[in-house]
Amino acid sequence: MRIIKIFDTTLRDGEQSPGASMNVDEKLQVAKQLVRLGVDIIEAGFPVASPGDFLAVKKIASETRGVTIAALARAKEIDIEKAAEALTPAEQKRIHIFLATSDIHLKYKLRMDRDAVLEAAIHAVGYARKYTDDVEFSAEDATRSDWDYLCRITEAVINAGAGTVNIPDTVGYTVPQEYSELIGYLFDKVPNIDRAVISVHCHNDLGLAVANSLTAVLKGAGQVECTVNGIGERAGNASLEEFVMALKTRPKFFNADTKIVTEEIYRSSRLVSKITGIMVQPNKAVVGENAFAHEAGIHQYGYLKERSTYEIMKPETVGIPRSKLVLGKHSGRHAFKERLKEFGYELSDADLNKAFDRFKQLADQKKYIFDEDIEALVMEEVSKVHELYTLVDMSISSGMKQKPTASLKLKIGDKVFDRTEYGDGPVDAIYRAIAHITGTGSNLLKFEVKSITGGTDALGEVAVTLEEDGKTVRGHGADTDIILAAAKAYLNALNKLAAKKR
Repeated sequence: MRIIKIFDTTLRDGEQSPGASMNVDEKLQVAKQLVRLGVDIIEAGFPVASPGDFLAVKKIASETRGVTIAALARAKEIDIEKAAEALTPAEQKRIHIFLATSDIHLKYKLRMDRDAVLEAAIHAVGYARKYTDDVEFSAEDATRSDWDYLCRITEAVINAGAGTVNIPDTVGYTVPQEYSELIGYLFDKVPNIDRAVISVHCHNDLGLAVANSLTAVLKGAGQVECTVNGIGERAGNASLEEFVMALKTRPKFFNADTKIVTEEIYRSSRLVSKITGIMVQPNKAVVGENAFAHEAGIHQYGYLKERSTYEIMKPETVGIPRSKLVLGKHSGRHAFKERLKEFGYELSDADLNKAFDRFKQLADQKKYIFDEDIEALVMEEVSKVHELYTLVDMSISSGMKQKPTASLKLKIGDKVFDRTEYGDGPVDAIYRAIAHITGTGSNLLKFEVKSITGGTDALGEVAVTLEEDGKTVRGHGADTDIILAAAKAYLNALNKLAAKKR
């Protein structure tokens, strides 16, 4: 099985994402994590670009070991000299030279002809070899270059001393079949290609960066340039975690692997996201919040029987503690029951059915269901006693210039009673109406309200303490409507008092 080198450019191309700039200490922190991740090469920056970039490359070169540190340079002597100076403390160093090869770049950006660019590339590689034996050459915009010219320049820079030649899809223009044919063409036509490692650096403008990188590996590429979380210019670069896990998950298909310590992937993703401020989208492959989450009932049922039914890799493999069964309106009874077991609840079939029905009602009301919501529902079912009093209907009228009014219908035994009452507030009006219908003389000792979770659609929980004839009980009610939760709590307490009397 071939080992593919991972050239991580999070600190160089990744930092070029708008708003993703990092200071020197932040870059060093990420570099140290990349070492733990097991990348082969860290592209630490572009030393000639700014004093900050120069300092960052030099500091990373000084304080990291066991990895090659690369610095970017244009095909200019001043760039190469700055890169070499910044890399001086490195244990292993690489100068990475880039020069455009597409006619569109030659005409509008460089204003040079093909022969002049070829000569500049050869000179730059030879000049860099004065400082290090490890030189990489990138043919910028290679995928829009003339293929035969690309073969000429690849052969020439290898002869000049480049040990790695990068064939970048700089603007994310190519597609897998075309890129595969291009890499294959180079291997067929460049006579000295066996003397260098062919690298690929794909951008994600059409969402194909990882797919293009994988197809290049199938054609013989030995190095892939990528970034953590796929950050980078415009739509970003090939995502390191997606590329690595594709090889790890399909070893027989690719017959290739990397030296990446996959258990460090999630930690690396979190660190880069935290430092750059670029959040990872929830449905992002491998490291997204939903990457190992299951909500659909059919999926949850299959997963609970055998996880491989709906998971092609284990979350622990990438450093995520476990998969998540997300409970929502699409969830099934099996997943709900499994979650209750995690909380320590073993309900009878009848109580489980009641709690599950309440859960489904709540799921239609709320966008997100939290564990605390589910526990509140179960507690409501667990704390229920024989219901002498049952709420049938309730309506509230209240406002700044309107006296709060509550109209209630309660079922006692087989009969339904209704009552309208006024109060100092809607809860007071409700409790007056309930007390009148039930004929109870209990004292409200305590009334507590709390939001179980965040958001305007949060499930609210009300707890009341009632006392009557020396007997004290506590009632609970939960609902997204806090007024309704208050009514449920009061009735729950009254039913407990009634049970004590019996």
